[in-house]
Amino acid sequence: MKNLHKLIASIALCEAVGILSTPFTLAAITGWYTNLIKPSFSPPNWIFGPVWTLLYMMMGISLFLIWELGLKKKKVKTAVYYFGAQLVLNFFWSIAFFGLRSPLLGLVNITILLGLILLTMKHFYPLSKPAFYLLVPYSLWVSFAAILNGAIVILN
Repeated sequence: MKNLHKLIASIALCEAVGILSTPFTLAAITGWYTNLIKPSFSPPNWIFGPVWTLLYMMMGISLFLIWELGLKKKKVKTAVYYFGAQLVLNFFWSIAFFGLRSPLLGLVNITILLGLILLTMKHFYPLSKPAFYLLVPYSLWVSFAAILNGAIVILN
């Protein structure tokens, strides 16, 4: 593969978001988060790490497929901007929810994040169907996370 460096960079960028947000999560998970009232459908804490690692990898591959089309093309550049915007909000959700210990701020963030994910997918679809489909699990997981976040706001 002649552009292996682009693939590695794309995956590393997405995985870095998860790695950089981990300290905010870990600092709150053992105390504050444990004491929150959570809905019955709340998954066990151990599931989040593996799921996010896989999702970040799929996001990176998706970004790579779009990047491969050439950043000089306006539609590609626009799609990458949307991807970048949602990735930034993805990072800030951990800060809002766990770092600031604010489920309400987290809910506001994740609602906007979900909108940006959907806009990213809308821009990816005409450029690369595989890139679009690689983001489907991410959009579904964030939708579930938004429902979970909303339930935590209501219960607490």
